[in-house]
Amino acid sequence: MTVRIERDDQVVVITIDREQKLNALDYPTIDTLLAQFDLIDSDDGIRAVVLTGAGRRAFSAGADIPSLAASIAGGPERALREIVRRGHALTRRIEEFPKPVIVAVNGLAYGGGCEITEAAPLAIAAEHATFAKPEISLGFPPPFGGSQRLPRHVGRKRGLEMILTGDPIPAARAAELGLVNTVVPADELMDAARDLAARISRHAPTAVAACLRAVTRGINLPIDEGLAVEAACFAATVPTDGVRTGLRRFLDRTAAAD
Repeated sequence: MTVRIERDDQVVVITIDREQKLNALDYPTIDTLLAQFDLIDSDDGIRAVVLTGAGRRAFSAGADIPSLAASIAGGPERALREIVRRGHALTRRIEEFPKPVIVAVNGLAYGGGCEITEAAPLAIAAEHATFAKPEISLGFPPPFGGSQRLPRHVGRKRGLEMILTGDPIPAARAAELGLVNTVVPADELMDAARDLAARISRHAPTAVAACLRAVTRGINLPIDEGLAVEAACFAATVPTDGVRTGLRRFLDRTAAAD
């Protein structure tokens, strides 16, 4: 198997396990990741996901080049079907997942690895991690959504600099640009990711899902449309146990303080 799954109570750690290939994303690996996200989505006991790569050299070097080359040799239709649609399916699934996905970047995140980081709602990087968009050196633009998500994260000009040069940036710069939330020493990476997952998981899952949905669906809309998304997400939580429990806890605390 090229994907390893470990469960620690309410948190699942998914590890891309192709260390000798720098955790490159071949087609079976992408398909397995998609299948695992489906299983996690259906398990109410799982509240958060940490996604990382095996070893210390790479989170993921991106698409598996031999697989990609074979698809491209088959022409545009085959390349779109096997590369673009598959890559879009993975990054969209991560972006729209109803439980928080925290990417723990344990080394280089190039190409598809960078695009997964862009799609995830949260990311923590080890100090030695690097990020790059090297697709241009192969003659094509980013195919897993990176030409759209990266400029939305970091701005058009800074996004285009990465996309057009293919030059890597260090973890500290990625944090400055907003591509990752924070940077930590390598030996603290997984603890930091699990801690973030735990701090989120203490809240009602319906509230977490509503917050994720409101931000993801509204972020690129005009403000009035975004506010309508927010209102709908709020309304969906009103009849839930999470709201009843949260309000009761607050009111009980207030009464006790009085």
